[in-house]
This record gives sequence, C-alpha cells and structure tokens, in this order.
Amino acid sequence: MLSTGLPQGAVPKLERPGPLRDRVYEALLELITTRALQPGQHLVESELAGHLGVSRQPVREALQRLNTEGWVDLRPAQGAFVHEPTEEEADQLLTVRTLLEAEAARLAAANANSAGIAALEALCAEGEKAVEADDVDGAVAMNARFHAKVMELAGNAVLAELAAQVDRRVRWYYTPVARQRGHQSWIEHRELIAAIAGRDEQRATQLMRDHTEHTRRSYHARSRS
Repeated sequence: MLSTGLPQGAVPKLERPGPLRDRVYEALLELITTRALQPGQHLVESELAGHLGVSRQPVREALQRLNTEGWVDLRPAQGAFVHEPTEEEADQLLTVRTLLEAEAARLAAANANSAGIAALEALCAEGEKAVEADDVDGAVAMNARFHAKVMELAGNAVLAELAAQVDRRVRWYYTPVARQRGHQSWIEHRELIAAIAGRDEQRATQLMRDHTEHTRRSYHARSRS
C-alpha cells in the first residue's frame, strides 16, 4: 500500500503527448473517479508527484483545477482533500442523469439499427462477465460504455455533450453501489435492449427511467445499510 493509500498498480502511467499539467489532471481525476483516491482523503502534493513521476508544480496546478471543478477541496492551512459529495449533490446529479438517459433511450429506440443493437448486446455480455468475476472496476467501466453507446445511438449531439459533462460524476457515484446493483443492473440492460430492438420508444423511456432511479435509490441506501 502506498503512503497516500493508493492500491498497488492503481497509479496510471502518464502518456507522453499533451501538456504535463493536463496529463496529471487526467491521472488524478481517474484515480478520484474510480475511488482509488477515496472521498475525504488527504492529497499530499509531494507524494502524488512521486507516484506520478513528476514535479510538484503540475500536481499543484491539477489540484487547483480539480478544486474549481468540485472534485477536490482546498482547505487553508490544511491542504487538498478529495471532495466528499453530499446526499443532495448526488441526488441532483443522478436526477439530471435520469432525464438525459431516458430521452437517449427513446431516441435510440427510434433510430438504432441492427449493428447498434448488436453492439449493445456485446457490451452487456462483457458487463455480465465482469459481474460474474466480481470485477467491480470492470463492471463500472462496462456500465459506462453501455450507457455511452445508448447515447451514441440516440443520434443527438447536444444530448451527448450534456451527458458527457456528467458521465464521470455518474461513474463516481455508481462505483460504491456497483456490487450491490450487480446482476439486476444487467438484467435491466437486457430489457432495455429488447425495447430498443423492438422500436418501443415508450417502453425504452420507462425502462431507462426506472433503471437510473434504481441506481439513485441504491446510492442513498448505501449509507443506511
């Protein structure tokens, strides 16, 4: 275990292209999103710089950007900490997600072709395998890819742009309940695929609304379990 509490192998390798501060930002954001860096965890510049193999300056710049975006809290005389989302913050974001995803499901049912439906089925199969293997990180990643594919099949660029803005926070909130949602989440995905394949816009909309609502309720219930 590393001194910042990162699991061995969790620190991503920085790719060469692009400004260093942007690559450090992306690396830290990924660690926060996947909860390798836990909410409330103290972020020590020198330790993070050592793990990433960079100087403290790009780490400091990345932390300032993450603070602006609400991922990190900079506290005077204390330092940087991973933001701890409130129940209200989670509720607001997951409610917006429901609106976006329900409309995407409706449009996907109207527009999806056989290739798109086959892609959804392949992603669903991979997600089911991850659940069987108790691979939480894999299940979370496949869940994100499945929902992104539905959004792509919707064919609305503005809707996709809005969804992309909340995607990483959705992953952040979904990770703690991924194991709890488990098989049921992918059963719901299968039902959604059937509705999209059957071009049933109304059913696809309702299924996606119910599906995202289940995740929202599971997130709130986790702290009471």
